[in-house]
Amino acid sequence: MLALKDLQKTRLACCALLIAAAALGGCSSQLADLAPADAQAHPREPGSYLPVHDLPPDRDQAVIPPDQRAKIEAELAAARDRQATAAKDAK
Repeated sequence: MLALKDLQKTRLACCALLIAAAALGGCSSQLADLAPADAQAHPREPGSYLPVHDLPPDRDQAVIPPDQRAKIEAELAAARDRQATAAKDAK
């Protein structure tokens, strides 16, 4: 009798594994099939990276002149102060 129960447990475990394998195998469908019909196609040739060593021209010059930079920083500081006082008033 003991051997029969072990055999039934073994069969049950095997059936559970087969069912789990079949269920998980159904989830492994192709992701390309799930893409919408109007999706943009991927390029066929891999490795089309942007050039790393090509720097834009005028890289050494300042982008924003110092006087405009100071003006922008002052405006940002004033906006920060206004938000801080508004947050204090809201509490």
